[in-house]
Amino acid sequence: MRLTILAVGFSRGTSEGALIDDYVHRARQMGRNMGIPSVVVEEVSVSRARDAKLRMAEEAERLAQRVPPGAHVILLDAKGKGMTSEDFSEMLGALRDAGTKDLCFVIGGPDGLSPLPGKRAGRSLAFGPQTWPHLLVRAMLAEQVYRAVTILAGHPYHRA
Repeated sequence: MRLTILAVGFSRGTSEGALIDDYVHRARQMGRNMGIPSVVVEEVSVSRARDAKLRMAEEAERLAQRVPPGAHVILLDAKGKGMTSEDFSEMLGALRDAGTKDLCFVIGGPDGLSPLPGKRAGRSLAFGPQTWPHLLVRAMLAEQVYRAVTILAGHPYHRA
């Protein structure tokens, strides 16, 4: 199963970007042996439209164009369902075992996320009820992907 983190905004040159790169690299290395041979982050630019709804719609269009065809889509949304790391790992394993070829996590921009044109999300995921900076959400998601792969592998990284 190929895994994509698709997000609005660019992380290159930020401390969060370095953290994201580290966890994605770790997940990619361990994932190869766990049926997750590809873990990538793809970024689209923030819209420059003056109106927030228009910005969100433009960003959603850009994101939708980058979702791999037939991918199982999970939106990162403060109103989504929270999961334990074990539940998250179980979900990834179940999707992999069910033959999901592509899994795509989508993170909106500073204004939020409009529905993706032509795409249907399988679920929404939240990292708690707080509002988090989008770059930090990306880093937290990358860490949770790595943690999930270590749980699937029986690796001692996760010691809960």
